[in-house]
Amino acid sequence: MLIAGFPAGAFQTNCYLVAPAAGEECVIVDPGQDAVDGVDDLLREHRLKPVAVLLTHGHLDHVWSVAPVCGARDVPAWIHPEDRHLLSDPAAGWSPTSSQLFGGITLSEPDDVRELSDGAVMELAGMEFVVDHTPGHTRGSVSFRLPPEEIMFSGDLLFAGSIGRSDLPGGDYPTILRSLAAKCLPLPDETVVLPGHGPQTTIGRERASNPYLKEAAPHAGPTRGI
Repeated sequence: MLIAGFPAGAFQTNCYLVAPAAGEECVIVDPGQDAVDGVDDLLREHRLKPVAVLLTHGHLDHVWSVAPVCGARDVPAWIHPEDRHLLSDPAAGWSPTSSQLFGGITLSEPDDVRELSDGAVMELAGMEFVVDHTPGHTRGSVSFRLPPEEIMFSGDLLFAGSIGRSDLPGGDYPTILRSLAAKCLPLPDETVVLPGHGPQTTIGRERASNPYLKEAAPHAGPTRGI
């Protein structure tokens, strides 16, 4: 398994390229602000051919470069239907005050947009991605898991030591706690979490020390694989 990534733009949003190995097909996760050059560099370095872009949610810092990345390689973008409108109306995902900062930005949907659903198993680039709908940060937030490798791309659901904010349009704190309880806490401790911002972590580390996971714990179901 090859996972290469970099923090993109002023928001330092983690963009990931995922492939079975160098020289093969790959999937791109969350190409954010000014991510085109970084994506192209990694594609060349590892001799990768993208087949899809996966979006954990529709916030501007995660989708900024999706149209040019998809257009240059003629690949589809996948997003949950609850967040699809943010691809062409990014200001709708921000507060009125912060929306003024992005008033001059015009984005558009890629030519080929496909919609994600909870529990879907997507076979892409020789890998199986499981889609978990994890609302709370936005209504259409999702995480992607590679179960055999025990890897989770958590977007802005779960960070090392923290979670995504829930005070923007479409966010809701009780909902994000339920998502953490339903989709994160049942995972094995050794599951590697690759978040939308900041360093990677593990479910075990967050279970032991993340105050938000502790708050979510009373709502969790049985833990798998521990």
